[in-house]
Amino acid sequence: MSRTSRLLTLLQVLRARSRPATAAALAQELEISERTVYRDIAELTALGAPIQGEAGIGYVLRSGLFLPPLMLDADEAEAIMLGLQYVTQRGDDVLGKAACGALAKISAVLGPAAQEALRNPTVLAGPAGYGFPENIVPLSVLRQAIGQQTKLYIDYADANQVPSQRLIWPLALGFLNEVRVIVAWCELRNDYRTFRTDRIAAACEQGERYPGRRSDLLRGWHAACERMQRVQPFTPDKN
Repeated sequence: MSRTSRLLTLLQVLRARSRPATAAALAQELEISERTVYRDIAELTALGAPIQGEAGIGYVLRSGLFLPPLMLDADEAEAIMLGLQYVTQRGDDVLGKAACGALAKISAVLGPAAQEALRNPTVLAGPAGYGFPENIVPLSVLRQAIGQQTKLYIDYADANQVPSQRLIWPLALGFLNEVRVIVAWCELRNDYRTFRTDRIAAACEQGERYPGRRSDLLRGWHAACERMQRVQPFTPDKN
């Protein structure tokens, strides 16, 4: 994490707390040393951040650090809330934590009407359900390969538990109600395929970027789905 990112993250952590936080607690949450926390607190205070407190007692961000209000109406605020609730239910631990952080950042700069919509929403995401099948390969590994546009060699088992080895170009993750899938170009099939993430027994990055742009490949996948008139384009691979 860069120094600027660390300072902004520390501000956000303080903004989300209503009670003083000790340097030890902040250091643990940010995964930095207490000495770094003290140094960052001093730097933020020198820059004008209204941080009050002292070592051994804790720090709190008082009113006085203002950001321009985010121009969202009540309906837009509720749409964001509904989407973030969906992520906390269906995403992994990393995405769930990111959704909570995003909500804290958004709520801190909303106008009064949108703030009220967040506190008392008229829409709810519903129960979390029964959970997803356990993944052997963490979703973070798949997301990293997608973001870096690198080929993945995977050990996969289809619906009939028939194993196969695939070299894929990972394009996106899909979150269904009961399973998660990865959309990819499969070199074995020379076509687009979707694979259930819980059926991937192992995944190894090849250190090689796949050709073309991910955005173009995704458009190709959407076009292929439309041509085949698929009702559910996220159908996991069965062959």
